[in-house]
Amino acid sequence: MTPKTTRLVRALRPGTRTKDQGEFDRRLLAPMILGSVLNPVNSSIISVSLVPIGAAFGAPPAQTAWLVSALYLATAIGQPVIGRLIDLYGPRRLFLIGTSLAGIAGLVGALAPHLGVLIAARVLLGFGTCAGYPAAMFLIRSEARRTGHDSPAGILTLLAVAGQTIAVIGPTLGGLLIGLGGWRTTLAVNIPLAAAGLLLGILRLPKTPPRGRGGNERPAAGLDLAGMALFAAMLVSLLLFLMSLSAAHWYLPVITAVAAAGFTLRELRAPDPFIDLRVLAGNLPLLTTYARTLLAYSVSYAFLYGYTQWLEEGRGLTASQAGLAQLPLFVTGILVSTTTGRRTEIRGKLLVGALAQIAACGMLLLFHPDTAVWLLIAVALVSGIPQGLNSLALQNAVYHQADPERMASCAGLLRTFTYLGAMVASSANGVFFSERADTNGLHHLAWFLLAIGVLFLAITVADRSLNRVGPGTPTP
Repeated sequence: MTPKTTRLVRALRPGTRTKDQGEFDRRLLAPMILGSVLNPVNSSIISVSLVPIGAAFGAPPAQTAWLVSALYLATAIGQPVIGRLIDLYGPRRLFLIGTSLAGIAGLVGALAPHLGVLIAARVLLGFGTCAGYPAAMFLIRSEARRTGHDSPAGILTLLAVAGQTIAVIGPTLGGLLIGLGGWRTTLAVNIPLAAAGLLLGILRLPKTPPRGRGGNERPAAGLDLAGMALFAAMLVSLLLFLMSLSAAHWYLPVITAVAAAGFTLRELRAPDPFIDLRVLAGNLPLLTTYARTLLAYSVSYAFLYGYTQWLEEGRGLTASQAGLAQLPLFVTGILVSTTTGRRTEIRGKLLVGALAQIAACGMLLLFHPDTAVWLLIAVALVSGIPQGLNSLALQNAVYHQADPERMASCAGLLRTFTYLGAMVASSANGVFFSERADTNGLHHLAWFLLAIGVLFLAITVADRSLNRVGPGTPTP
């Protein structure tokens, strides 16, 4: 019997798995990682660009804040919508369309003649970067199903580390790019990234037929366009209210409530709903994870934007120096994630992350316009701990708690709550830094973040379902 025949016989024996069947397809890693980091890099890189953009266009912080809000508004709506399309049609075509939009947005932003065009480019960028993360989570779940490994912890860790690393080094990278070629380079960087993503997507992402019942080539039912529209209306009105907190905008919460009621009725009656509320309502651990995500990222993004703006305007650092001041956060986040990534328990990570968040927020109360550099480094080191732990733990929780058939849309909802947290942070920055990011505003922001951090800790302590997620789960 030839070696080739022997391998074939072994492959056909019951319970025998070939190498190709039993291992994660490593060719998928590059497009997965590149696609999933397009959004974080654009979320964080602009944090050091807001001041120079404001100076270039003569715009105050209240107006440049729309550059942050526009991306998050588009992403918060688009992530679960694109995720649902990926659940139904597979990741390849959505990935390629989204990556193309990201490249176009980078070009438009780099050439923007005024702030309005730049904001429009950020909206387009938000929609363009929606496909990467849901596509990656879909591929991880589909590979787990193919290989028989329930919990690809190493791959999940790599995805989380890549995302949080890019988010953290964004200010440093942005500062370096601004130093080299001005703020427009922070938009233009999307052009080569999108080109690389397109090439990798074409060469490596599998062509998958639309998912249907009974092996059909078409989805079981039409898209729930009405549900998606009501979901978008609900989020747009809510986020617009958060971006401009004022009694004069009383009608926005009313629109949110009406859209939410219509969305609920629609999803309960739809044969194949955009978001299956019956399943979601019965999954309290997943809902708690989404709530925890909102709180965690309210603190994280307030640090990313509010604290970075204070470094420039309150402490007097240049954009490049402010980026470098955040570098210890990047180092700590990477070390924490890579050290703890293969440990499957989630509860312990969230508890330590919650305590570190509280400590970092408390340290901000010690800051003043002449704060020593060592204290700036210290707060960056401490805030890197939750950066490394929380994103990893929340992502793994969703992977284990979500319905496998709706993995991409559940992953999209995770990002929606992430950016709801970002919008809360942006709104808080607008309230506490109404004219400029001074030290008094930083202290008020710190008290607000402390309250959120304590609530995050309380929810984590009370959530006993976390004891059933992670420990004892095999890893690849």
